[in-house]
Amino acid sequence: MTQARGTVALIGSGELSGTMVETHKKLLAGISAGQNVLFLDTPAGFQENVDLISRRAVDYFKQHINQVMEVASFKAKDAAASSDAEELYNLLGRAGYVLIGPGSPTYAVRHLKDSPIPALLSAMISRGGCLVAASAAALSVGSHTIPVYEIYKVGEPVHWVGGLNILGKLGLELVIVPHWNNAEGGNHDTRYCYMGEKRFRALEAELPPGTVILGLDEHTVCTLDFKAEEAVVQGIGQVTIRIEGSEKRFARRDLISFDLLRGDQSANLQGRTVTVKSGIKADHLLQSEAMGTGPDPAFWDKMHNIEKVFHQSLAAKDATMMIKQILEADRVLWKAQLDLENPEFISQGRELFRELIVLAGTGIKELTSLIPERFDSLISALVRLRENYRRDQRWPEADQIRNILLETGVLLNDTGTGPKWEI
Repeated sequence: MTQARGTVALIGSGELSGTMVETHKKLLAGISAGQNVLFLDTPAGFQENVDLISRRAVDYFKQHINQVMEVASFKAKDAAASSDAEELYNLLGRAGYVLIGPGSPTYAVRHLKDSPIPALLSAMISRGGCLVAASAAALSVGSHTIPVYEIYKVGEPVHWVGGLNILGKLGLELVIVPHWNNAEGGNHDTRYCYMGEKRFRALEAELPPGTVILGLDEHTVCTLDFKAEEAVVQGIGQVTIRIEGSEKRFARRDLISFDLLRGDQSANLQGRTVTVKSGIKADHLLQSEAMGTGPDPAFWDKMHNIEKVFHQSLAAKDATMMIKQILEADRVLWKAQLDLENPEFISQGRELFRELIVLAGTGIKELTSLIPERFDSLISALVRLRENYRRDQRWPEADQIRNILLETGVLLNDTGTGPKWEI
């Protein structure tokens, strides 16, 4: 097999975010002038908004990368029989840079595996081009693919489906797992691409012995350089290489030998590594000593902290702090939008934001409903105290209570059946 000369950039999430602008620029600098730069829409081909997703990618590259990008549309395998198919294949045959991103990994595999596209992508990498596979697409390029939606949303038993194995055709038999450090679940474990530790352990047990798993934190990229036979980590998180229960973790700027990616755990490694035996660690976002300081808190870390403080304030009936947390959530959402955060994350963040508003309204309503009841109890107690003073003929004290009530807007009338008060 002829050694490939190109690169594959695997991105855990945020492929069209502000954190990836410099990454795309560096990757584009490595391709030859005049080669096509394409966005392949297959993983999201089933979605009603697939064309909007494609347009967002094109606009992102135009505005932030200063690069013209075309859409290579292959929404379903039925397109292979269309008159446009040959034009698409020719377009891919001249491509130097292809981005594949969000959607369903199993949909992508089902509709691409029997088409010429995987072979065209492998050929592009072999001749020196760059494939960028992010999120759902990253799942699909390895030997096995997690059916995320089917397990996490539908409740199917844990299982794998065969991947496109584009990396295998280039000599790296890997299983790619993006969203390795996902924290969207809040009160339940969504690490390991929404599987959580329990389900991921079960999945891992079904893989052939010696399978190499490459885990990608969110907003993190692992670029495989086939000419140099090494990978480099960029972004705000880590890359985890997991082989039969043993983990090695790599932070920003660390290099990973292809020998390790081929399963040689004794490979001479450059960069910082952390080895973990027998089990998956929960401290999934370690800081890199080489960077001096860790990355800024992730979007979901901020949102979940807001949610936590809000519920504490709700329990304490602290309306001021509840409002403060709602305003902070609004600020975080606006900043995330300006920072080109994943639109899906922003959408889910807005759902949480709306939930906090509803809870605040309910909590404040409950709080204000207590005011008339407690006010009534206070006035009634003062009226009884005044009556006691009157019985004891302590007129100055009785008049003083009456005057205090009057100053606060409460009118007290002595009637034949006893004192009556009104606002």
